[in-house]
Amino acid sequence: MTHKIHRVTKVMSENTDRPMRKIRSFARRSGRMTESQKKALAEYWDAHGISYEDTILDLNKLFGRDAPKNIEIGFGMGENILNVAQSRPEEDFIGIEVHQPAVGHVLNKIQSLGLTNLKVMNHDAVEVLSFLIADHSLDSVSIFFPDPWHKTNHHKRRLVSPPFVALLAKKIKKGGRVYLATDWEHYAHQMLEVFTDNNNFKNLSPNNTFCKRMEFRPITKFEKRGLKLGHGVWDLIFEKQ
Repeated sequence: MTHKIHRVTKVMSENTDRPMRKIRSFARRSGRMTESQKKALAEYWDAHGISYEDTILDLNKLFGRDAPKNIEIGFGMGENILNVAQSRPEEDFIGIEVHQPAVGHVLNKIQSLGLTNLKVMNHDAVEVLSFLIADHSLDSVSIFFPDPWHKTNHHKRRLVSPPFVALLAKKIKKGGRVYLATDWEHYAHQMLEVFTDNNNFKNLSPNNTFCKRMEFRPITKFEKRGLKLGHGVWDLIFEKQ
């Protein structure tokens, strides 16, 4: 298996060559893996995984065709990305997830479903976007139920922040979209604020707030549990100008 993870020790800011202090938006969790997940990582990674190498990816070469390219960050057990990859075979998808058992689970699904338009990465999404994805090359980025880091002193760890939105603006094509959903109201309003403050994106909500639930997004077990407990869910869609 050629699955390797290389740690990138610094990220450059947009306006200076000085390294910024890196704040992780996640806690890397290997977790307990099933034998099936271990087997998937060993046997299917070369076919369906993308190892982190510090060089720009040729996405058309990677998938063997020129087609729309989409990324989902934090795909969890893969309910959404597997669904959209099956329903939109004319497009290509990359899923990024730091939880290794989830990656193994999705690799098994990709193999069993015979999907050729979906590949996965087990790495930090910010580093992937910063160093592996060419500017203006993505048609969409989806971020569903990211870690809310609900304690006030942890808010700085939230993925959706002004620097991250600026990074997305560089990587997404004109007319491309960002799809977001969260069940944490404070985070929902933060997402709305940071995207609204970036002039590169237009809110596709008719009242410039939140959108109706995206029809293509399946309701996951996690979301069903939250809805039963009375939690709200907030969806947002922004288009690159």
